[in-house]
Amino acid sequence: MSAFPPIVVHRISPSGGRRVTVRDQIMGLAHSDNDLMDFLRRAGLPDSAALLDDPTWIEWVGDRRHEYDPLEIVP
Repeated sequence: MSAFPPIVVHRISPSGGRRVTVRDQIMGLAHSDNDLMDFLRRAGLPDSAALLDDPTWIEWVGDRRHEYDPLEIVP
């Protein structure tokens, strides 16, 4: 595995949700951990729930992990 996690969960969008990329390919906009796990399953990672908090697999950018709503952002 490379030095960078292959999965990136990007900042929360102003309209809600977070863009998810797997190996630089955009998978979609996740509005929940369930959406995120669905994207990871589609990318061929069957036990995706175990990966959500593993920094060798997933990088959460800019906001708290597991948050998808812009109203949850704490200044």
